[in-house]
Order: sequence, then structure tokens, then C-alpha cells
Amino acid sequence: MKFLTLVAALLCTTAIAQDVIVAPRRSVVISAQEHATVIARRGALVHSSCGQYEGIGCGSTPEAARRNCCFFNKRVIVEEGVAYSPARRQWFAVIRYR
Repeated sequence: MKFLTLVAALLCTTAIAQDVIVAPRRSVVISAQEHATVIARRGALVHSSCGQYEGIGCGSTPEAARRNCCFFNKRVIVEEGVAYSPARRQWFAVIRYR
């Protein structure tokens, strides 16, 4: 009898465990300026998952970095950020578009 009770308890536990739904992790959207600071610190151009059109670029001046961004002068700018990387000795820009 104890064996059947144990089996029944295990089956109920398994059934409950299978009904648990794990929600996927949501990515945190940071500002264009924060993203520019992150890529300047890393020294590597990496797009974020912000859900918008995003251009990233680098150059010897802030304006050069902006002009090297994808979609520059082709879309309406919504937000932008520029940061300097002393290690790479260049500027990094992030521009988000509509």
C-alpha cells in the first residue's frame, strides 16, 4: 500500500512539474548613450536588441563615428550617443532611428 501511495505521489509531482511554464528572460533596453559607453569600454561594435533600427560606428572624431553609423542620413534619428575609448583611441557612436 505504501508503494502505491509513493507511486501516486510521484506521478502527481511529475504532472505538476510539467505544467510549470518558464517565461523567457526579457532583454533590458538601455539608452543609446549607455550602449555607446558599453561598446567603447569593450572596444567592439555590437548591436543591441533594442527593437529599433540602430546604427553603430567608430571614428577618430565624434562626428566621424556618427557618419560611419549604418543608415546615417537615410532615416530619422530618434536617439544617439557617443563615447570615447582610450584603449582603442577612437570614438564610438550609436544612433537609433525611426
